[in-house]
Amino acid sequence: MNQEAKLIEACLAGKRKAQSEFYHRFASRLYGVCLRYASGRAEAEDLLQEGFIRVFSSLHTYTGYGSIEGWLRKIIVNNNLNYIRAHANQPLFSAFDEQAMQETDEPGEPEEQPDFPVETLLGLVQQLPYGYRMIFNLYVFEEYSHKQIAEELNISENTSKTQLMRARAALRKQLAQLTSKSTVSDRAY
Repeated sequence: MNQEAKLIEACLAGKRKAQSEFYHRFASRLYGVCLRYASGRAEAEDLLQEGFIRVFSSLHTYTGYGSIEGWLRKIIVNNNLNYIRAHANQPLFSAFDEQAMQETDEPGEPEEQPDFPVETLLGLVQQLPYGYRMIFNLYVFEEYSHKQIAEELNISENTSKTQLMRARAALRKQLAQLTSKSTVSDRAY
């Protein structure tokens, strides 16, 4: 039996030291996932804690096939989606807009974008409305297809595509504003 399997077995036996080790082994990577779905650090910490409660209550269902980290990530992502569904104080998804789909995301010359720190990019993702953020994360980071997103969120594939398009447009706009601000401040010196 390998180290990971022994650790899981100890966690299932209710050994607090093993549970603490398990948490600390995976928490930092899963916190990054929570940060992308949350609107700030405090909310991400809450999501991580709640997610680990679900992990420990579901650990007996882990079969050992596939990586434990992938299994954990799926539980954390599902927990984050459930949290957003329960706490969103507005409709998550705007109506499908066929005209908007045709007007944007057309291929063209890629614009030269300066490199931004990861914290800046994360902050921009956190500022997206919940619906945009959910679909952006599922599509870009979790690599779900629009069909998978539609099934997971009980929406149409076109709604998924529209929300992703709008999320990208909002991020491009925010990045353009940051770029113009940095250009202006560079000229001031």
